[in-house]
Amino acid sequence: MELPFAESWKIKMIEPLRKSTRAEREQWLKEAHYNVFQLKSEQVYIDLLTDSGTGAMSDRQWSALMLGDESYAGATSFYKFEEVVKRIFGMTYVIPTHQGRAAENVLFSYLVKEGNVVPGNAHFDTTKGHIESRKAKAIDVTTDDAKDTQLEVPFKGNVSLEKLEKVLKENQGNVPFMVLTVTNNTVGGQPVSMENIKATCKLCHQYGVPVVMDSARFAENAYFIKTREAGYADKTIKEIALEMYADADAMTMSAKKDGIVNMGGFIATRNKEWYEGAKLFCIPFEGYITYGGMNGRDLNALAVGLDENTEFEMLETRIHQVAYLASLLDEYGIPYQRPAGGHAIFVDADKVLTQIPKEEFPAQTLTCELYLEAGIRACEIGYMLADRDPVTRENRFGGLDLLRLCIPRRVYTDNHMKVIAAALKNVYDRRMDITRGVAIEWEAPLMRHFTVQLRRLEQ
Repeated sequence: MELPFAESWKIKMIEPLRKSTRAEREQWLKEAHYNVFQLKSEQVYIDLLTDSGTGAMSDRQWSALMLGDESYAGATSFYKFEEVVKRIFGMTYVIPTHQGRAAENVLFSYLVKEGNVVPGNAHFDTTKGHIESRKAKAIDVTTDDAKDTQLEVPFKGNVSLEKLEKVLKENQGNVPFMVLTVTNNTVGGQPVSMENIKATCKLCHQYGVPVVMDSARFAENAYFIKTREAGYADKTIKEIALEMYADADAMTMSAKKDGIVNMGGFIATRNKEWYEGAKLFCIPFEGYITYGGMNGRDLNALAVGLDENTEFEMLETRIHQVAYLASLLDEYGIPYQRPAGGHAIFVDADKVLTQIPKEEFPAQTLTCELYLEAGIRACEIGYMLADRDPVTRENRFGGLDLLRLCIPRRVYTDNHMKVIAAALKNVYDRRMDITRGVAIEWEAPLMRHFTVQLRRLEQ
């Protein structure tokens, strides 16, 4: 008899969870202006808002944390961290930052100028925000396969080389770099193939354009290359990661995801000029270049986390749980971006709440309904997150409208996945009774979804 699948770790510490009543949740959501970011954590039963900084650290990480060197400059913790980054990614120069958006802020402050054009495979919200806040333009060059959520394609995060070349041709001399995101979060946590990574870098370099890899979930991307792409089954995750970055010029990383730490990020590059330029912004924005907004103990924990999470068994456990949740949704007929990604399930809200027009934000409405149903906090990745066009100020309705069920690493059990699926089924079963969505009462001019205030429209 074949043994069933089991986690590659055992539990050493627990944190109690509190259930709430429907009446409590209705009041709390109203007070939060129907924006789940504004809920208090104790008002949430299962928290799927993000996998960023919400994972559980290992005993080895906690041990390393206790050995942190808190020297202001030249701490041993930095050099331990730097060695791991150089070994895994093959980059020459490393600058720590307190998180991924800080890495973007530091690097883009040096590289992005007003009027520039920055292509990418569906820039995530902070990336696009850092580009557009500098009065530059972010252009999506993701493959069209990503637009059809029910299409079973192994690498839907891929760059469309035709779209990319068109941007490079039409904007020669005005493209400071291209952003290649692995995995592609905006279109459903979808991976990019090794073939596409290499072809993208080659094409960009033909036009003299460097490639910056947005690397928050690089290890999960490497896992999918190993399990889905021909020629990589016998390679280790570390070998694949090194090959992924062999042709890239630089990377930014939110280490709160695949580094499995609560806070941290970094910039790494092969370009000495970029390194020297970024240092000028790191020091006033983040701190000295050997700590960059991070404690020595966090640098230690991150070094261990990067090493741990580039081992196959750790990734297999994590991605198996996401796939298990997907299998439950398949049983209930709930549509999501297929195939299941590495860090989350992205439910296609347009296909669930078919009676709600895009102007009433179906995915944000579905987010509210899931919370009201069972106290589960998910996240809208869709029309609300897309913000307004910086020129016309019109809502951008051209992309997908998704409810992201984002699974923290090493935190929940498969029983929690059953609760999530059952709650979503309950909402799905009464979907035809949900006829109105939400309207914006107040919004920030940039990255509005974090703080937007909404009202429910009368059914």
